[in-house]
Amino acid sequence: MKKSRRYIILFCLILAGEAIFFLPFVLARIFRPTLLIVFDISNMELGTWFSAYGIVALVSYFFGGPLADRFPVRNLMAIALWLTSLGGFYMAFIPGKEVMFGIYAFWGLTTIFLFWAALIRATREWGGDRFQGRAFGWLEGGRGFTAAMIGTFSLFLFSGFMPEQSNEALSAQRINAYKLVIVAASGITFLSGLLIWVFVPKISAGSNYSKVRFKNMKEIMAKPVIWMLSLIILCAYVGYKITDVFSLYAHEILEFNEVKAAGVGTFALWMRALVAIIAGYLADKTRANKIVTVCFALSFTGGLMILLGFVNEIVVLALINLVFIMAGIYAVRALYFALISEAKLSLVSTGTIVGIISVVGFTPDIFMSPLMGVLLDNNPGIRGHQLVFLVLSSFSGFGLVISLLFNKLKEVN
Repeated sequence: MKKSRRYIILFCLILAGEAIFFLPFVLARIFRPTLLIVFDISNMELGTWFSAYGIVALVSYFFGGPLADRFPVRNLMAIALWLTSLGGFYMAFIPGKEVMFGIYAFWGLTTIFLFWAALIRATREWGGDRFQGRAFGWLEGGRGFTAAMIGTFSLFLFSGFMPEQSNEALSAQRINAYKLVIVAASGITFLSGLLIWVFVPKISAGSNYSKVRFKNMKEIMAKPVIWMLSLIILCAYVGYKITDVFSLYAHEILEFNEVKAAGVGTFALWMRALVAIIAGYLADKTRANKIVTVCFALSFTGGLMILLGFVNEIVVLALINLVFIMAGIYAVRALYFALISEAKLSLVSTGTIVGIISVVGFTPDIFMSPLMGVLLDNNPGIRGHQLVFLVLSSFSGFGLVISLLFNKLKEVN
């Protein structure tokens, strides 16, 4: 395959890999204070929406993995993107809480059952034997860049239609501004599906995959390294979920207005892009697990700085600390699937492996948003945010220990 063709495929995977999650996750991450106002919900109620997503996703990981080893990734990914965009267009009507609960559950099916394992399988194959760190670094960094571009566009769109007094009671201008953001994100998601359909080959990147049967899951699950990978992803994903409250931290603790708080969320997306690409190159030069270990230590320390109150009253120090936390979280997220190859697990069973480790690794989709909602709603002000960052430090510390043990416990398969 020509080099130019390979990079077109990678571009399509990157764009699709982020566009599909923009509606369920990124909008809430950037515009969390506004979303709470527009839909008239609490942090806890928003958490229940994410839990609906997470419960459906949990089942979808398990069955979607083998699906990705048996059917063309182009078909699975394109259909997933189109269905996800339909949910977004309906969201733009600002339906009631119960309907939004159902939309998030629907997104759990479309983004995971049809899409997730297919994306990881295609990326691992694209990287080959030599460039796993680079492949996943570019995927995550490119996804971060895509999110930053769409997020920046959404922020300009939103700020252009916001009322001048953004802290007033709920206004029609605020609702219309947020509706425009939702419609724009839904359109981009739909167009991403078209690009996947047109440019990604029906059979992913040239490998012949044998049909993986469910009985093979038992053999894969017996490997201790699978559970190490699952726990590393679990700890890393807790950190990633906590990035959802960065804009709220800026709004409530640093006293930024809604637009500036959304700017903090958008900046985090740019950090994600930069950090992931750098981490990918470093991983290919050294080892992915070495970078993962260092970055768990970084997010552990940053969480403690907020918990112990060392930075919360000085805006500049608080923002610098957030940058270090972002670096730790996003680097680990970029590399945890590169550890599959480092553990010498079978390429032919990638979809099934991803499905199994994701069942444990992404359970924070179920419990983290409600947990953060309870902590923030029941402990107004700085105390609630300190408790959230205590959770970050706790899981980052555990992830640090697991990553140190990873090399000793992995098997040659």
